[in-house]
Amino acid sequence: MPPPGSEVIVIGLGRFGSALADTLVELGHQVLGVDADPDIVQDALGRLAHAVQMDATNARALEQLGVKDFQVAVVSIGSDIEASILTTAALADVGIPRIWAKAITESHGRILERVGAHHVVFPEHDMGQRVAHLVTGRMMDYIELDEGFALVETTAPAHAVGKTLGEAGIRAQYGVTVVCIKPSGQPFTYATPETVIEAQDILLVAGAKKQAEDFANKA
Repeated sequence: MPPPGSEVIVIGLGRFGSALADTLVELGHQVLGVDADPDIVQDALGRLAHAVQMDATNARALEQLGVKDFQVAVVSIGSDIEASILTTAALADVGIPRIWAKAITESHGRILERVGAHHVVFPEHDMGQRVAHLVTGRMMDYIELDEGFALVETTAPAHAVGKTLGEAGIRAQYGVTVVCIKPSGQPFTYATPETVIEAQDILLVAGAKKQAEDFANKA
């Protein structure tokens, strides 16, 4: 994530791109939104300081827009795979230091990397995996940080209620680490061996994916 105040160009202002651009603005970044649809651009002007209608697959048009001054670009074009690839290649030709691109399929993602994307994301795939974990167990939230490693938000296990983390032995028993605890009606706080677990507490645990999943399902 660029530091607050950084300039970011977001190309493709559909649902994903608009949400991303709006959040970047909330985080203090300066965002230039680009889309080929004039109606989408007009709507974006109500939320973004700058939004432009143009064909982003044209490297010369991008240069004229001044995108070479941006440190970060996000290609969030939806189902038009050809436009996504050509836009990413055009940004690479211009020399953008950090290019993020949204991919629909694995093959699409591989092509994006070959033409110049530094980071490729699969929002539909990733969200599908995340929701699958939530609907089939006791997890309240699930984030896979890396292949085989996850953060899981879940309820406190009954056998640990009334004990400190040190006494409960969660790490020894399940192989996961309790990172934070959220007492009922209070914000999350860092967990220590002396933290007492209460019945309504929410735990944020980190560990190998299988172990984290097992812990949440047994909690």
